[in-house]
Amino acid sequence: MHMDFAEKLQNYRKQKGMSQENLAEAIGVSRQAVSKWESGQSYPETEKMIALCELFQVSMDHLVRGEPAEQREQLPLEPNWLAATRYRYHYEYKSKATWFGVPLLHINVGRGIYVAKGIVAIGNISIGVLSLGLIALGGLCLGVVAAGLISLAAIAIALILALGGFAAGFIAAGGAAVGVLASGGLAVGVYSIGGMAIASRIAIGGYASGHIAIGDAVSGAYSLTIPNGDFTGVQANQVRDLIHQEYPKMWNPLVEWMASIFRK
Repeated sequence: MHMDFAEKLQNYRKQKGMSQENLAEAIGVSRQAVSKWESGQSYPETEKMIALCELFQVSMDHLVRGEPAEQREQLPLEPNWLAATRYRYHYEYKSKATWFGVPLLHINVGRGIYVAKGIVAIGNISIGVLSLGLIALGGLCLGVVAAGLISLAAIAIALILALGGFAAGFIAAGGAAVGVLASGGLAVGVYSIGGMAIASRIAIGGYASGHIAIGDAVSGAYSLTIPNGDFTGVQANQVRDLIHQEYPKMWNPLVEWMASIFRK
């Protein structure tokens, strides 16, 4: 007797010893979607159909069109958790608990573009107070590209603190850093420390360019040269005096931070 897709799907699932929940998790859909497939109310998308064929080791022609199944080597049954890991194309979890209508946790990852929005958001693209993703936006952000209050990423943009290969923020540290306070291989800011430091006020580095420039090679209205990059050759008091001379109202902890690089 000819079996339609819905019957075959149900039979193969049971042969695998999987519940509808197990199959849903393995393919990356909801249990309701599997239930609709098995009742004939709907059919899987092409991507999900391919995943089903791989999981059950049958051809699409057999599963969809009713052609005889090809004889294939019988593979040992995989544990459900392993099947889920191997065949999952998409996974989403959204907590029932919310804060002002926003889920406390939203996870939305997979092959393609998936956006997670929550207090804690984990996704290909994530938006949240705490965001983790390839692209992360929000408060505290970790990702390949991140933009938020505090960002840690290959490319990090932040209002407060940015750390990354390229970092831009009020405080920025990275291979290349741009900010009010910038530290890095290349540092550009109001106050900059780095291999190459360029600043509107104070620059400290191998090459330093600023109103006050301290380094091996310097360019500035007021400068201290450090031969061979030996910062111990300059005393911290010299730096303090020079900064206080030019910027008497400068925030003292910032003065001390810059002076701490040098010999006491």
